[in-house]
Amino acid sequence: MFGYAGKLLFVDLSNRTFEVRDLDEKTARDYVGGLSLGAKILYDEMPAKTPVFAPESMIGFVTGVANGTGPFMGGRYTVVSKSPVTGGFNDASSGGTFGPLLKRAGYDAVFFKGISEKPVYVFIDDGKVEFRDATHLWGKTTIELEKAIKEELGDPKVGIASIGPGGENLSNMAAIMNDEHRAAGRGGSGAVMGSKKLKALVVRGNHRVQAHDKDAVVALNKEVAEWHKGPVAPVYEMFTNHGTGGAYDSSIINGDTSVKNWLGTANDLTEEQIKKPTSQEQDKLFKIKKYSCHACPVGCGAIYSVKDGKWPIEETGRPEYETDAMFGSMVLNDDVYAINQCNFLCNEYGLDTISVGATVAWLMECYNNGVFTKDEIDGLDLTWGNADAIVAMTEKICKGEGIGKILQAGSVAAAKHFNKGFEALVHASGIEIPQHDPRWSPGLARTYKYDPTPGRHVKGGLSIHYGNHPPEIKYDYTNTGERDVNGVVYTEALYAAGFCTMADFGLPPEIHIKFLTAVTGFVYTPEEARNLGIRSHTIRHAFNLREGLRRKDFTISDRIVGVPPLKEGPTAGVTVDTEMIADNFFKEMGWNLEDAVPTKESLERVGGLENVIKDLYANV
Repeated sequence: MFGYAGKLLFVDLSNRTFEVRDLDEKTARDYVGGLSLGAKILYDEMPAKTPVFAPESMIGFVTGVANGTGPFMGGRYTVVSKSPVTGGFNDASSGGTFGPLLKRAGYDAVFFKGISEKPVYVFIDDGKVEFRDATHLWGKTTIELEKAIKEELGDPKVGIASIGPGGENLSNMAAIMNDEHRAAGRGGSGAVMGSKKLKALVVRGNHRVQAHDKDAVVALNKEVAEWHKGPVAPVYEMFTNHGTGGAYDSSIINGDTSVKNWLGTANDLTEEQIKKPTSQEQDKLFKIKKYSCHACPVGCGAIYSVKDGKWPIEETGRPEYETDAMFGSMVLNDDVYAINQCNFLCNEYGLDTISVGATVAWLMECYNNGVFTKDEIDGLDLTWGNADAIVAMTEKICKGEGIGKILQAGSVAAAKHFNKGFEALVHASGIEIPQHDPRWSPGLARTYKYDPTPGRHVKGGLSIHYGNHPPEIKYDYTNTGERDVNGVVYTEALYAAGFCTMADFGLPPEIHIKFLTAVTGFVYTPEEARNLGIRSHTIRHAFNLREGLRRKDFTISDRIVGVPPLKEGPTAGVTVDTEMIADNFFKEMGWNLEDAVPTKESLERVGGLENVIKDLYANV
């Protein structure tokens, strides 16, 4: 097959054995790669209702067909597992170079089960699998580990996906880090890795994967470059020059970014407080060079060096928009030195900046409302905007020290532990919410609540961009189903192929379908392309159904959907009808409204879901 290494690796860490299987053409065509292929394999291979940290629990690293085959912005890989946070399906993706390097090592995906007797890292060297002792690496931060392994192997260019102490401690917020500054961050995938005593997956190789039609790939890349010069040029210029954090100020002003743990608006901040944390301003202070992921002409990353202030950092990745907002407006902080230190700590210890920042904000609101005393939070004066206290609490969480040991489980688990602070929680099915507000872009309410991986802002549907529509359109919930499903279909296919979410800014979906054909040689009709996306979303959803989850089990905090509504700001008076949007989506997908279970007819129409039909309708 073109576009694929053609091999899947299954590793059992309990007995240090492995099995290599061929990737069959039908599965490749039906599921492509990434989150879609990962969900298919996890559904087929992992027993239903397996406890997340049990030996039988699995975690997979899955490439996309765009990885290493030439398409622009096709460098992302996906980690799939069960989530220790939601109890359902989890996928977390990351950029950098690891995905293409994994494929060059000879495999389209690597899945782990079992629990190693002692810390281990698995080294795949041009197809050869080696189990290496990681006892001396256990306890190291992700950056320390990368340096140590590269020295150990004598190769500075190996690909490394690893966990820090956060994953070792089984934190619900644990991320998997690669390229030092890139994270598969959400849903606790790092904890699953840590539960297996798997410190890192290390890859290198010379396995060259060929595209079916190289000339077509080159031509499509040129077409993408031309689109970038069109109406969306200002957006891409901002990302190229300043990264995702370049939109920080405008997002606060228009109501997209949360302020004061979702209680406030831009009115709670001065113009200077809104401007200072933007990447435009931070770049002036800290930027030393640009950084691009594999095959990306945008290059939204940058490397910072913080040479002065309270928290000097020799080298760190520029904070993304989410991180700027979580440690900025969310806690009424404009100290960019503090934001960078929090970002650095989370990356080093391998924790998700979204969940850590949201947990700090939750505790900050509780403290300011008298729910927690100063003594209960280790003597820190966690008043709004106190940069020193924000950094200190973030460090406690990252290191699992003092109250931080409890907070490592996340805000919802912490509230349950202390049996208080519930009114300040903002989450979707237990996972903290990212920095895009459903009151501004109401389609996010359905995505946050009902996507198979709740609380994600890049899962398609009506999406973030929907917030730019005029109020008479975006707050009309009567006819959203088709648009919602179309958005999901496109995004699922995009991620299955290994493309970045940036690849869909202003580009017609047809371009990426053409990329699929150019790389694989599989010709997709419009209906087949649509079914690819529906199939991907459905297999992820079916995993949750098999775990016993139904519509009633998915929750979202009232606050972020405008219950009660804000009294001021651009989204004043807005209450989102999440259930109407969801009803429209379920109807369009062919799912029943009571339990969100797909009808047998809808599954048969899409095809490739025989195991799901068997599980749901064996006795019907």
